[in-house]
Amino acid sequence: MQELIASLNPEQRAAVVTTEGPVLVLAGAGSGKTRVITVRIAHLLAKGVSPSAVLAMTFTNKAAAEMRERVAKLVGKDKAAELTVGTFHAFAARLLREHGPKVGIGANFTICDGSDQQSAIKGALRELRIGEAVMQPSALHAKISLAKNRLETSADLLKQAADDEDELVARAWQKYDEHLRRNRTLDFDDLLLYALKLLREHKAVKDALARRYRYVMVDEYQDTNGPQYEIVRQIAGSHRNLCVVGDDDQSIYGWRGADITKILSFDKDFHGAKVVRLETNYRSTPEILSAANRVIRNNPSRHAKELRSALESGVPVTIAAAEDETAEAEHVVREIKKLVSERKAKLSDFAILFRTGQQPRPFEAALRSQQLPYDLVGGMSFFDRKEVRDVLAYLKLVANPGDETSLLRIVNCPPRGVGKTTLERVVEYATAQGISACEAFDRGASIPDVNQEAVAIVRRLREELAAHAAGGMERDLPGAIERLVERVGYRAEVERLHADPLARDARWAGVTEIYDFAANYQRRARKPSLLGFLEELTLKSADEQEDSDASTREAVKLMTLHAAKGLEFPRVYLVGLEEGLLPHARSAAEGTIEEERRLMYVGVTRAQRVLSITWAKARAKFGKRMPSMPSRFLHELKGVAPPKEWRAIESALEDRSRREKKDRGRGSTAGTAKPAKRASRR
Repeated sequence: MQELIASLNPEQRAAVVTTEGPVLVLAGAGSGKTRVITVRIAHLLAKGVSPSAVLAMTFTNKAAAEMRERVAKLVGKDKAAELTVGTFHAFAARLLREHGPKVGIGANFTICDGSDQQSAIKGALRELRIGEAVMQPSALHAKISLAKNRLETSADLLKQAADDEDELVARAWQKYDEHLRRNRTLDFDDLLLYALKLLREHKAVKDALARRYRYVMVDEYQDTNGPQYEIVRQIAGSHRNLCVVGDDDQSIYGWRGADITKILSFDKDFHGAKVVRLETNYRSTPEILSAANRVIRNNPSRHAKELRSALESGVPVTIAAAEDETAEAEHVVREIKKLVSERKAKLSDFAILFRTGQQPRPFEAALRSQQLPYDLVGGMSFFDRKEVRDVLAYLKLVANPGDETSLLRIVNCPPRGVGKTTLERVVEYATAQGISACEAFDRGASIPDVNQEAVAIVRRLREELAAHAAGGMERDLPGAIERLVERVGYRAEVERLHADPLARDARWAGVTEIYDFAANYQRRARKPSLLGFLEELTLKSADEQEDSDASTREAVKLMTLHAAKGLEFPRVYLVGLEEGLLPHARSAAEGTIEEERRLMYVGVTRAQRVLSITWAKARAKFGKRMPSMPSRFLHELKGVAPPKEWRAIESALEDRSRREKKDRGRGSTAGTAKPAKRASRR
């Protein structure tokens, strides 16, 4: 262990050996953060700390698995297996499985994924008779999630509503939460909120966790939101053996609740904290880091630090202007093809990074025209496939017979003769009675003008699923799932929808992959259960959105700057460096330029050897070719102030963006029906 510690640089060593009291490790991009965390855990165990006393929180399952694997190589698999390493959401879920009834959550709750949440949001809007044209479900859910991450409540929002839109969001939020409670489900935000509620209201639970976890570590601390910060504070607040690792310069998730003030004020929240700065970068050349430092130093709200390269000098950063987005894409692809054909680079060396989801289209066209393979990172997730979602809905119903969303999804998959009118009347009755659609089907005889034969079909289906659950699934989970799929006749659904044999086989492969997931889960889990399996899959599906690691095949990678965080590439093209794209037009109006600058910094520091930046003088917007202005970040990168005429144009753009935002705010509730009164609950 001493040799391992001696191999670290002085700053890394300080972060590892300072084990008592609060420690803030400011880990700059490419500074060996993961190595520091894993060696620190190994050092604690070498000192005699029990592995069961260590709690390490991460933000993705992949990061947690990598951390445990690397620690296992240092201390052995047995000791590593006793560590508590995982995501905040997984930790919260385990806590609620054990103590949920203390905060009104049944132990058999299920976790609804992103698609289920959207269904529940749409149901809330329907109850309030609000059309999706007035309030997009995805936008509504984003507002609710952001409020939850800021520890706000629907009651607070309703009380403080400044306009009709705020009131609409608050009432829809209430309906959404009612839907989740009726179905005995939690969304991802609720996992954190109920875990925090448990720690705040039940001192015995909090004290037991604080006694057990004497050493707490948090990775990517700059991404913590309000509930996550409070959970950490509840557990580590008394013994204060808390080490957080992160980089405020890479905090790019404010739009979904990450609170940068937590890392900026750590030494104030935990008085006497030791602050260690990891500023030696082992990834990028001095030229690339010089550009990154020049940009990020313009952010006033940050911990002072400057990256230094451990590598030899490389090539200068290049900036190229193109006539439009088509010319920009052709320029980039032409360079890639030339370098690859001359065998100076491989396709997998290249990443094209962009700010918005619309930007890759001309690059895809250019790559296709040159017959260069590429991977557009962030395509459809495995867990978003219809057949996968259908089978998981069946499993959720077995685990939680009151899961309305799952029942409505599979009631006619395959077709069973339950008509749309029947479903609408059952849902309407359930809403009026304040019960789930599952319970409403049980009361079918009481529902006016409903098809009783269809009600009987659904009742028999639910009885079949209940019988399957009663048969016990834990002994052979993969086999039990396969038997369930056969019992409900799901293969007929795949055959009905896909006449082509190749397409049918590809779709069915998604179903059989669930069997493989179950087999792997049963082999790893100490106490395998259907609920545990569903929980792992649901958290994994969320993880896919976080972890955007591209495939390893020989192909150019295209991805957004958000998706690129945590990755690195020998050659990076950072494209679309224009005002309105990076920084995004919305940021000027909303005062979030600092986060956009951090996003630029993240993009620059993905490059290992070569960084090329491009921008277009004109770009198609709303069907019209419009002139573009180079991003302010280009001027900062060069270390020069923007010219006076740039300032004038920039001010005009900011004013226009504010006006458009204001107009959207006024128009969003125009013609909106007043929210209906809340349904009574029995």
